[in-house]
Amino acid sequence: MSDLNGPFSGGPTLNDGATMPWLGLGVWQTKDGEEVIHAVKTAVETGYRSIDTAAGYNNEEGVGQAIRECGVPREELFITTKVRNPDQGYESTLKAFEISRKKLGLDVIDLYLIHWPVAGKYRDTWKALIHLQKEGLVRSIGVSNFQVHHLQDIIDDTGVVPAVNQIEFHPLLTQREVLKFAKAHDIQVEAWSPLMQGNLDIPLLKEIAERYGKTVAQIVLRWDLQQGVITIPKSVHAERIVENAGFFDFTLSDDDVKAIEGLNQNHRFGPDPDNFNF
Repeated sequence: MSDLNGPFSGGPTLNDGATMPWLGLGVWQTKDGEEVIHAVKTAVETGYRSIDTAAGYNNEEGVGQAIRECGVPREELFITTKVRNPDQGYESTLKAFEISRKKLGLDVIDLYLIHWPVAGKYRDTWKALIHLQKEGLVRSIGVSNFQVHHLQDIIDDTGVVPAVNQIEFHPLLTQREVLKFAKAHDIQVEAWSPLMQGNLDIPLLKEIAERYGKTVAQIVLRWDLQQGVITIPKSVHAERIVENAGFFDFTLSDDDVKAIEGLNQNHRFGPDPDNFNF
């Protein structure tokens, strides 16, 4: 595992040999056009090199414009997008990928994910992602919101292990079984909604933050990092984008890491991957 203390430099090596930054900007619910362009440019200026979007966010065009205008060479950036649920299936995924690629204005996507495990479709969708990687159109392929049984299905089907599983992961939802499976199979876990969609008013987190002279958000993001979990906090506010990057210069004690883990309530702010209808 690479240095956990280097701001923006390096990151974990994925099971396909690619390197992915520890910190990225999430752009879920960020409006296409000026809002997403400003957020991405601010993040890049701050030092972020990873941007996480999705076809379902309807802002790939704005992300693509920001990438072109940000002044940082394309090869220094790590861009993730995802196939929408209605587009899943083998041929439809290949078509959807081309649309995403054109909207982003990129020849190659760094990481392409299956957004949700749509029953009856995610196995064929995974085969399409394998094809895209073999064709050199995607550097790394992975999944999002997959539980252990979904992961086992696609591995058994194809023998190809996802490089990344992006899941809802935070102090109230620690997903220990998914984490354990991921570590055993060399799958990199990535946290979406790491800041619990702003629900940070938790006494223990406040107390720890005061002791370290950090914000609650920085404590939570550092907690992710010390468990080897990539984190992609979403914000459109410049000061928050900068603040969210300030977790590389301190280390939580083992006791504090365990105390935060003890907050788990298996509470989801997003949908249940085993029970969704979209």
